[in-house]
Amino acid sequence: MSTPLTELPVRRLTTADLSSCADLSEDRGWPREEHKWGLLLAAGRGYGIDDPAGKGLVAGCVVTSYGPGLSAIGMVLVAERYARQGVGRRLMKHVLAEAGATPLTLHATPYGQPLYEELGFSHVGRAEMVRGRFRPSGPAPRATTRPATAEDLPAILRLDAEVFGLDRTHIITRLPAFADQLRVAEADGALTGFAAVWPNMETHVVGPLIARDTDTAKSLIASLAAQTDRPLRTDIDVRHEELLAWLKANGLEPIAFNAVMMHGAPALPGDWTRRFAPLTVAAA
Repeated sequence: MSTPLTELPVRRLTTADLSSCADLSEDRGWPREEHKWGLLLAAGRGYGIDDPAGKGLVAGCVVTSYGPGLSAIGMVLVAERYARQGVGRRLMKHVLAEAGATPLTLHATPYGQPLYEELGFSHVGRAEMVRGRFRPSGPAPRATTRPATAEDLPAILRLDAEVFGLDRTHIITRLPAFADQLRVAEADGALTGFAAVWPNMETHVVGPLIARDTDTAKSLIASLAAQTDRPLRTDIDVRHEELLAWLKANGLEPIAFNAVMMHGAPALPGDWTRRFAPLTVAAA
């Protein structure tokens, strides 16, 4: 007798499952995003359900832990042939059970949001994805930026922990190898922000973006854009209205909105006023 879909075992995924995860993305009409999958599987914990017919993965996701204070869920995917049959709910219940008392966050598409609400997630924010070729117009932002060096890493980690609210050393220390560019902003000899741009299919994704104010965030984006001929993509907290308006005035177009959701806590930790964009919505 075959096992019901809602009772299929969930197993841990590793970097050895990278191709299967990319296949699952492609099955749902997403880009394969192997570069991003590689980072998430290396820095986080992957969970997957194997197809009983031996045809790859039925479902998968990745959980990035920041200690007992927060874990981020991302890349939640169910193969098209098994959609709307309870497989996604099965996977998410397993993740919730594994997390225990640890608060969880995720960025939900309108398609996935009803399931997350059923599972006890609440809406705490919103992010807007923008994409396009950056074409500078108007006055240039004034903050001073430069390429990051190895000597900047301790200061970057301190600033990131202060703004993000939790230690994510295991993510930030991977940025020099993962990103095509990593830049810092300075004022009076002190680090006031940092940002990376990393390759994702035909675009460059800006993230993380941490800055003391909007002008610093603009300067970091403009300096990153000056060194690439690819379109930029980024996900901006909608409360940063001035930055979003500036990006749209400089060539980027609105693509989609995601709901920021929480389980087990009323809000994300840290200082949202200096947190402009995540590394990726899959890792908060």
